[in-house]
Amino acid sequence: MFSLGLNSGAFWARPLRTASRRMIATAKTSPARQQEILIAQRKNRPVSPHLTIYQPQLTWYLSSLHRVSGVILAFGFFATTIAFGTSALLGLGLTSNNLARWYHEKVPRWMDLTAKGSFAYLFAFHFANGLRHLIWDAGKALTLRGVYTTGYAVMAVMALGGTYLLTW
Repeated sequence: MFSLGLNSGAFWARPLRTASRRMIATAKTSPARQQEILIAQRKNRPVSPHLTIYQPQLTWYLSSLHRVSGVILAFGFFATTIAFGTSALLGLGLTSNNLARWYHEKVPRWMDLTAKGSFAYLFAFHFANGLRHLIWDAGKALTLRGVYTTGYAVMAVMALGGTYLLTW
């Protein structure tokens, strides 16, 4: 049988340490002095790398644009929904017919094409990139080549779909 050495007298003769003591001295400092020490310490810290050191890649451009397009489209949808709902509750008279008449009378052609083009291309991009994510969720096209192929396909669908929606 093996022995842990607990029965030997040498084990029990040593005093047990329950806590260790650090030999450091502390001094009270004022909040102003604490701030000075903190600033001095921060000057010695290395600066973390930022996006500027990385080579731009299609993957993070499309990821960022997907998030931004989702926020912009959601804002437009919710603003319109809230405007129509509030108008209906308060009897303000905002209807789709009134809105269409105001839009055609007051909005210049260049602003009309800019607004429609922005939403058409953002919607086409967001839709195509959503399909790309569904393909990834199915476990397909997860290689580097597949990611870039689907990225270029998203841009092609955005160009075709956005142009179709703009001219429709």
